[in-house]
Amino acid sequence: MATEPMTAPSCGRRPPPQDVPAFEPSAPEPPAAARPTPGSGVRARPALARLPLLAGAAVALLAGLYGGLALLVAEIPAPVAFTEQHGPLMALGFLGTLISLERAVALRSRWGYAAPALSALGAVALAAGAEQVGRLMLTAGGGWLVGVYAALLGRRVSRETLVQSGGALAWYAGGLLWLGGRPVPDLVVWFAAFHVLTIAGERLELAHVAFLRRGASDGLLAACAVLGAGALASVWQPGAGTRIAGAAMTAVAAWLAWHDVARRTVRGRGLPRYAAVCLLAGYGWLAAAGVLWAAGGPAAGSYLYDAALHALFLGFVMSMVFGHAPVILPAVLRVRLPYRPVLYLPLTVLHAAVAVRVAGDLAGAGGMRTAGGVLAEVALFMFAGCAVAVARSRTGSSIGRWPG
Repeated sequence: MATEPMTAPSCGRRPPPQDVPAFEPSAPEPPAAARPTPGSGVRARPALARLPLLAGAAVALLAGLYGGLALLVAEIPAPVAFTEQHGPLMALGFLGTLISLERAVALRSRWGYAAPALSALGAVALAAGAEQVGRLMLTAGGGWLVGVYAALLGRRVSRETLVQSGGALAWYAGGLLWLGGRPVPDLVVWFAAFHVLTIAGERLELAHVAFLRRGASDGLLAACAVLGAGALASVWQPGAGTRIAGAAMTAVAAWLAWHDVARRTVRGRGLPRYAAVCLLAGYGWLAAAGVLWAAGGPAAGSYLYDAALHALFLGFVMSMVFGHAPVILPAVLRVRLPYRPVLYLPLTVLHAAVAVRVAGDLAGAGGMRTAGGVLAEVALFMFAGCAVAVARSRTGSSIGRWPG
């Protein structure tokens, strides 16, 4: 988790901090997030009380993965809700719950946990086939997250928190359109804006900590504003809105790749290097998704559109999750997940899977698309298995020690 935002001293410089997660609360360090704040009058929520929220996210993940597999392999039977709601289950039910849970940890107020509770319950309802209930609760979760950011802004107004607030607004706006009857494909730009703005805001905070030069953040803010404009335009002109959003995502990726502290920490060792590899590889996929959307938009055909979607949500967003699980879990659940080089294995499989899937989409090759999709799910389960093994190992002596 990130430390509290810092400003550069008036004289002297210090080495940039080690890399930290893309999805992280803006306030507490991991130990502080799990204990009461002196004088705050707010008692820390026990880590065990967060397990039901993560269980809801896990339900969304498993249902979404199974639905995605059934979409690729027709012979696999699956509930209609798993296949039809594959996207919302992954983007909002799983990832939305994780992000809002971390925001609640940052807020250090019990009412903030309503956001992940609503999204987790909405994901379970959606997977169970109660579509309207699921839509309503997931949308309410996004709206509550907007309130969490408003409270954080009340404590300290910053550019990075404003950008993240824009991501929460994108979730909420997309949810309202969903409740109004818009089909999921029309909402993808809104869901993309939610994730991209959330991650961009977090990385902007770390760039400031690492002494980002004055005025450099203006470019990122402009790109984020264009991304929001593209999402808004997609309500009336889906093609134009998607192309605008794609151009903005490409600009965001370029800014992050140039200014992110990961450019320096990738030359280090251990967790900072591993997280930096995840980040930089993810920025490459974000740029690829942006180029595909900017070039064709939804009118370019379902395969091309699928290529952009999987580059974005698998190559970019899931790479962030892989890279920062060693920091997220200790802060949220007090579960120690020490870095071990074996974590590079599922990361490598993930990016290979995305490459195969995107290549299959661009070539219109059904076999490659299926292979890439199945391999991506293998990578996710492989990462979960590695994480459990590493967490259960005190020294990691039973885990492969590779250079890194």
